[in-house]
Amino acid sequence: MADRFFGWRVVAAAFALASFAWGIGFYGPGVWLHALAEGRGWSVGLVSGAITVHFLASAALVTRLPRLHARFGPVAVTRAGILLAAAGALGWALAPAPWALLPAALLTAAGWAVTSGAAINALISPWFEARRPAALAMAFNGASMGGILFVPLWAAMIAWLGFAPAAGLIGLLGILALWPLARRYFGTSPAAMGLHPDGAAAPPAPRAQPPRPGALWSQPAFRSLSAAFAIGMVAQMGLLSQVFSLMAPALGPRGAGWALSLATICAVLGRTAVGWLLPPGADRRVAGVLNFLVQAAGSVALLAAGGDSAWLYLAACVLFGLGLGNLLSLPMLIAQAEWPPAQVGAVVAALTAVNQAFYAFAPGLFGLMRDLAGDWTVGAAALALQLLAAAVLLRR
Repeated sequence: MADRFFGWRVVAAAFALASFAWGIGFYGPGVWLHALAEGRGWSVGLVSGAITVHFLASAALVTRLPRLHARFGPVAVTRAGILLAAAGALGWALAPAPWALLPAALLTAAGWAVTSGAAINALISPWFEARRPAALAMAFNGASMGGILFVPLWAAMIAWLGFAPAAGLIGLLGILALWPLARRYFGTSPAAMGLHPDGAAAPPAPRAQPPRPGALWSQPAFRSLSAAFAIGMVAQMGLLSQVFSLMAPALGPRGAGWALSLATICAVLGRTAVGWLLPPGADRRVAGVLNFLVQAAGSVALLAAGGDSAWLYLAACVLFGLGLGNLLSLPMLIAQAEWPPAQVGAVVAALTAVNQAFYAFAPGLFGLMRDLAGDWTVGAAALALQLLAAAVLLRR
């Protein structure tokens, strides 16, 4: 039965890994920005630049993930990533001056590279074919859970204990929880257990789809797919890196944390709906376009909030959040539909690297715009980029 299929246990373990990975590597920097800017008086632009280093270095490392898995195995690589993420978070908290954020950012970058989107896809894909959209949606809901749990957790623990004790405790708890899970669920494969993808009685028939010729960058489909989601992720990461500190004056630090948790709850709902309800023959690019437009509506609400409207901030979080999770899973689902199975792994790794290389600059860019022109630039820039991404994705 499907509920006894070991692949679903792998999904549950990947869910837990994603919660920790996103709680530190994706959502953490936005809270750290507020803690360092408000608590130590450091420049928003300068700290945002360190966040850019974190994502840019990760983009350079993530392309090596397939080789690392092949050489050392998913268990060792995942455990190393957990340790690096925890050590890096502590490095951010202990930094005595802005220059010390650089080595801390490199540590969190390495941890993020081997525990984030490409890693989750690599851990899940061998277990599922037909039900991969639902499996990925469930696993990536852990990313949203990272926002639901970790953003208010970071805010509350920093306020209660201070940045360094909070970072040390959160990192230690992650290590203790995930270390045994990695061995139990990431150290085997369907073939080793005598199973077939999706828990089927027989292996699925291979999809009759010839390989696409030429390098990926020579293929118009890959260029439009990678460009659209890279642009969308610039908007998403730029907004997420700044929105906590934008909302904090009106909602308070804890209120801003709970507002971001609302966004990630909506991300779970949006991703689950797409994963389970998307028809098998549907054009997944159309789903991507609609997703960008929903997020654009959230950017409009953020602009209208004007710095003091709590209800509009909440509306922005709901609308932006509904599309938040799908920016992680939809590129992989589109790749699965448009490329043969033998090429999907390489396409996903390349997409992840391109996305991170682009959105690595988003925190620094959005922080600089705030410093130069004011808070309104965050919503305006996100809106323009989301509309552009929707247009680009329709090109084949």
